[in-house]
Amino acid sequence: MKVVQFTIPVPKESTIVVQESILPHYYNHLHRHREVQIEWVIEGSGILIAGNYMQRFESGEVYIIGANQSHIFKSDESYFNAAEPRQVRSVSIFFDPIHLSQNILSLPEMTGIRKFVSGLHNGFQVPLSDNAHIKSTIKEVMQQKESQRVAAFISLLHHFSTTKELKPLATSNSEHRISEVEGIRMDRIFQYLVGHYKSHISLAEISEVASLTPQAFCRYFKKHTDKTFVSFLNEVRINEACKIIVSGKFDGFSDVSYQTGFDNVTNFNRVFKKTIGLSPREYQKGFLERVG
Repeated sequence: MKVVQFTIPVPKESTIVVQESILPHYYNHLHRHREVQIEWVIEGSGILIAGNYMQRFESGEVYIIGANQSHIFKSDESYFNAAEPRQVRSVSIFFDPIHLSQNILSLPEMTGIRKFVSGLHNGFQVPLSDNAHIKSTIKEVMQQKESQRVAAFISLLHHFSTTKELKPLATSNSEHRISEVEGIRMDRIFQYLVGHYKSHISLAEISEVASLTPQAFCRYFKKHTDKTFVSFLNEVRINEACKIIVSGKFDGFSDVSYQTGFDNVTNFNRVFKKTIGLSPREYQKGFLERVG
């Protein structure tokens, strides 16, 4: 399946679209659409790639994906195990920022919200401290109809626009200019890295996946992600390591190192601290203190 410019089915009589979904897993390929997407992950976990940004996503989190921002909510491997069926549940709100800004948000009183919407290119994660209020407002948007739904939606945007702790996702606008052909290639690269991170992946191997020479691949990957291939792969591995540590299903950190594709625990510890800012043991201790 190739990356396409998704068309969200926005009815002519509606300004926003609300979709409630219960699926075996999230859509499994890099994609984009002209609408901004507000995503409440009610149930599900995996890796989120948005532009040049990557992190784990978990149940209960809320994200804002920018218009035409390439992204993928890559569900964990366990969601693809037919022997142990799981599901993801989510609420997605889609809206066209240009249409909204030219109409409702053109009013003088909407200046603050209009500025917020115009700056959504790189996406955001909503802070956990705001989640309860945001989820309550999303539920109101879901339940209301016609003008009352629009009013609830404007209230949601107003809250976003006045929240200081929104966490930016991508750090570069370069990926917005990605062509469909390049999108297909980047999806192929991401799928391979996420699917084979437990194994040794050489530069020659990933270059072949991308149908590029090693030198051309390095330039190409850096251009579209602002990261080297090795640093991106290490981020995938460390994200998976965090999941394992949180689950508690491992026999020592050398076991976590082995499960996530590192050649030795020393290298694993070094990369983990560089990526997360904490050692694996410190990360585990912090998690246990939060849930204890």
